[in-house]
Amino acid sequence: MYKQEQIKPYEGTGDKGKLVEEMFDNIAPTYDTLNHRLSWDIDKGWRKKAIRRLAPFSPKKMLDIATGTGDFAILAAQMLHPDQLIGADISEGMMEIGRQKVRQLGVENTISFAKEDCLNLSFQDESFDAVTAAFGIRNFQNLDQGLKEMCRVLKKGGHLCIVELTTPVSFPMKQLFSIYSNTVLPMYGKLISKDQSAYSYLNKTIEAFPQGEVMMEVFKKAGFSKAEFKRLTFGICTLYFATK
Repeated sequence: MYKQEQIKPYEGTGDKGKLVEEMFDNIAPTYDTLNHRLSWDIDKGWRKKAIRRLAPFSPKKMLDIATGTGDFAILAAQMLHPDQLIGADISEGMMEIGRQKVRQLGVENTISFAKEDCLNLSFQDESFDAVTAAFGIRNFQNLDQGLKEMCRVLKKGGHLCIVELTTPVSFPMKQLFSIYSNTVLPMYGKLISKDQSAYSYLNKTIEAFPQGEVMMEVFKKAGFSKAEFKRLTFGICTLYFATK
């Protein structure tokens, strides 16, 4: 078990997946605002870098895991023009906001949303050319199982592209990020979302989540033949790219 798997929202007991679902349903109305403000809109650039990494492969059928309000799915549809893109998440509250954005942008013919348990996906083996995830896999209650499922539904030779928040490894960004994430992030999150513990939980999972070289072994264990990573913005975010 990885450290972040033991961290649960609201310091609750029982199934972590249910608690994560409840938390994201609660913060869904303010999630986009907080996400962009707390990262100073840098998160938009991280998503673009991830999608550009997939561009040479022109995926036609894509799955966006832990899609939330659909930002990554929408950007992927706009930049890669796949025939079909499914956004999967456990939170109906988050996905309903995503559906509204998709209708407003007129891309509902390309993007659909599905409530899914990311540890037990309903899709058949080798269904997708590419699988993506942005800032979501650290909420899995079983990281190994979640990645195995991503690998299972990918076609042979298909690609997994993930962006995830991480902790910087070098001075002084490591120290500055620690101060920011342990003070500003939870305080501002509480102020805007009115949820006292959600952003404290999210910060704790960033600190506990395996990253960099350790994740390379995690991907291989899940069944991927190749994996690589690149730290972005001094290591605040990491882009992972794996091939089945």
